Amino acid sequence: MAVLKVIEVLANSEKSWEDATRKAVKEASKTVKNIKSVYIKDQSAIVKDNDVTEFRVNLKLTFEVK
Repeated sequence: MAVLKVIEVLANSEKSWEDATRKAVKEASKTVKNIKSVYIKDQSAIVKDNDVTEFRVNLKLTFEVK
């Protein structure tokens, strides 16, 4: 039986929500091992001068505890 843990992670990107998600997983994987999945809890964007300048994600990251 596997034991899984969930943590909440925030990330941002100037490109897209998908890129922000990839950045979150890449950064978290530096200290968290055995990442199994992510669940996008929330998405938002920053707008400046009528243009989207930053995409933000709030996600739940699930990993296996060994």
